[in-house]
Amino acid sequence: MPLSRSTPGCWCLYLLRCGDGSLYCGVTNDLPRRLAAHREGKGARYTRGRGPLRVVYQEACADRPAALRREHAVKRLTREAKLRLVSDSRAGSPAVVPEGLAPAPCALR
Repeated sequence: MPLSRSTPGCWCLYLLRCGDGSLYCGVTNDLPRRLAAHREGKGARYTRGRGPLRVVYQEACADRPAALRREHAVKRLTREAKLRLVSDSRAGSPAVVPEGLAPAPCALR
């Protein structure tokens, strides 16, 4: 998935697939910089030693509080629901998530 260079102040939620097959969920306002930090071992402790890392999902959010709320909601999803979110985004169809957990209504820039 190509990384979207967001405009300054534009927050996004992202999912990484780690080399061991696990998924990591986080938020940032500069995805390329954050991914580089993860790959250099300076990102989240969870991703250290779990490379290679690949962005499999990204979703724009209106602001940091919205991104953090969305992150909390996605982290509460089951692994299967997260994988559905990834596959639905690749297929171009709307994400199928439980009511109240719909993606934020803003687009990536």
